[in-house]
Amino acid sequence: MRTRWFFLLAILVVLAMPAAARQSSASRQATAGGASPAVSASELIPLPPATDPGAQKAGQLLQQMVAALGGDLYLNLRTMEQTGRSYGFYHGESTGTGTLFWRFWRPPDKDRLELTKQRDVTDLFLGDEGYEITFRGTAKLDPEQLADYLRRRNHSLPWVLHNWFREPGVALLYEGFGVAERKQAEMISVITAQNDSVTIAIDSNSHLPVRVSFTWRDPKTRDRTDEAEGYDNYRMIQGIMTPLSVTRYKDGEPSNQRFITSVTYNRELADSLFAAQVPETGGKKATPTGRK
Repeated sequence: MRTRWFFLLAILVVLAMPAAARQSSASRQATAGGASPAVSASELIPLPPATDPGAQKAGQLLQQMVAALGGDLYLNLRTMEQTGRSYGFYHGESTGTGTLFWRFWRPPDKDRLELTKQRDVTDLFLGDEGYEITFRGTAKLDPEQLADYLRRRNHSLPWVLHNWFREPGVALLYEGFGVAERKQAEMISVITAQNDSVTIAIDSNSHLPVRVSFTWRDPKTRDRTDEAEGYDNYRMIQGIMTPLSVTRYKDGEPSNQRFITSVTYNRELADSLFAAQVPETGGKKATPTGRK
């Protein structure tokens, strides 16, 4: 009888928990076996002191943004799969009918992109290494193409949230109102102790991110380049608000656009998807195609 009463009491306690707390508990259990511990927005983005109202407002906007994206479910993704079509641009004009793609992502730094209808060209990113897999075999990715990918990854929204905020000395700056992706937005900047920064435009109505932008200088020419990624056509998928249109910009002009037709979260992905079998030294190596 005592065991039965303890069981009933446990059920009542769980039912009395707020929905957000139950969701947080579930997401922590779901990620318990992953490489990174589960986190919440309040843990990841603590609010700055009230003595700095601009920074505090920026922190509040970031927490609202994470909540709008799906809260703990968004922060604690284990895997993501996407299919869609990717379009390149030249001088602001689309360069063709697009390329089919299949993407497999295991946060934080395992990313596989299969291209073409035959899925016969694959870009694979493992940590800070990149590979291209074709019928010729596996080769290390062209250094310029790898640097371009790593630069974008290291300034992407998931990377900023999960990596920048774990480092000491991160500052928040409220930049005021503006327009991004044809929407009224509030702008905030996240600045590291090394003076690297991104600016996030957050929709004033939905609190969803609509653009993330950053600036970098070429180490050889010292030329400045402005890059950005814009998000549109959000849909709720498995409890996560997901943009189905993603556009990359370089110096104000579109450079790539992806239209996503399907997304699946948290399905187990085979380790073989993230394995690169590069020939031993002395063997015949495949050569990268040098795609941009």
